[in-house]
Amino acid sequence: MTNVNTPPKDELPSSSQLLRSTAIAAVVAVVLLVTIVLPAEYGVDPTGVGRALGLKQMGEIKMALAKEAAADAATPSPIGTAPAVASSAVADTTSVLPDSTVNARVTTITLQPTQGREIKLTMKKGARVNYSWSTDRGVVNYDTHGDPVPMPRGFYHGYGKGQGQASDTGVLIAAFDGIHGWFWRNRGKVVVTVTLRVSGDYEDLKEIK
Repeated sequence: MTNVNTPPKDELPSSSQLLRSTAIAAVVAVVLLVTIVLPAEYGVDPTGVGRALGLKQMGEIKMALAKEAAADAATPSPIGTAPAVASSAVADTTSVLPDSTVNARVTTITLQPTQGREIKLTMKKGARVNYSWSTDRGVVNYDTHGDPVPMPRGFYHGYGKGQGQASDTGVLIAAFDGIHGWFWRNRGKVVVTVTLRVSGDYEDLKEIK
């Protein structure tokens, strides 16, 4: 019995036509990958189209959030538990330096929604600095930590961290020569200004970018 639904052979696509269609589909897929998927998912924008469409910023935010989540998962949270560092190196919140006016400085930073910024002090091992920071509105996530210079790959030394906090006060005691300070992340939907006050034994204060 003949299949009446089978089209004539001269109406079927030739091998060259099939190859051409496959090649076109592959090119379209590559173009979409480079211009849409890579910028939107990974913040990689080799053509500049992703930035023009606002996709690169989306991908950068996704990668930053993923990096932060991985860092949070890899380090113990100090909320409700003691930080996993020696007692001589933690941020001591029960004592203050005798002279709180020595090398005093007030710094403010503005955090857009989802934005993170970092301020570090250059300190020698054993140096002590009084600190306090607070927000003008809302709350932020923070991570107080130190980095030697140069910093070994994969190194992390935390003094304390928290989520949904509006302020923190204490004394930061440097565990080693290097830079020590605070990273803040605004997880809210409004712009937040963080005011940091420090005084004590440090050599320099700067924002890490």
